[in-house]
Amino acid sequence: MLRNKKVVIIGGSSGIGLESAKQLVAQGAEVIIASRSEEKLRIAKEQLGVRATTFTLDTTQEQQVQSFFEKIGQFDHLVISAAETSGGSFLQTDTAQARQLFENKFWGQYYAAKYGASKISPNGSITLFSGVVGYKSMVGSAMLGAVNAAVSNLGQTLALELAPIRVNIVSPGIIDTPSRSKMPEEARNNFYATVENKLPVKRIGRAEDVAQSVLYLLQNSFVTGTVLHVEGGHILA
Repeated sequence: MLRNKKVVIIGGSSGIGLESAKQLVAQGAEVIIASRSEEKLRIAKEQLGVRATTFTLDTTQEQQVQSFFEKIGQFDHLVISAAETSGGSFLQTDTAQARQLFENKFWGQYYAAKYGASKISPNGSITLFSGVVGYKSMVGSAMLGAVNAAVSNLGQTLALELAPIRVNIVSPGIIDTPSRSKMPEEARNNFYATVENKLPVKRIGRAEDVAQSVLYLLQNSFVTGTVLHVEGGHILA
């Protein structure tokens, strides 16, 4: 169902986005990946081959997003996995940092959906990214939880407004991706071990787990307005 389909992945140069691009290319799709980092895009292009096209893009810049979609023309599916995340005590978090989180994760997806929608085929789809703390309250995640909840609500409303284009939301749990490489290795391993012990599946998520969910949402034409939780039962823990 994805052979020769044109799929745009914003945030496709690393982590979940890159893994999604790999699985799409393996199924014969054409992928356009966009990211802020030219170096990551270069490396991703080497891995993806001739079926991938790359663009540099800062999703916090509305005009850049609009111009990007004007350049690429019509396509079939849009996946927006790009987002910076951060946490910290509500009272001690700087307001500018909180605003930047919304700029990156909420407004970036908002702009992409707004300017990409008119370029998507009527039987196509948009996949947004929320996250587990939008549904499970955790100390230190007040702002990220609020952003994730906002993204989910946006996506479900757009499923009505943009129909027949399908709009769904992926809500990952704790996933082992390069985005966590900034953590010291020992602290990261201890964090993962703590989470693993709580989860019913007894392991941390992998990028391929989430990518499989992305491909499911792209292919199932009877699914829209759905928040697909890919978090190993974290909400239950």
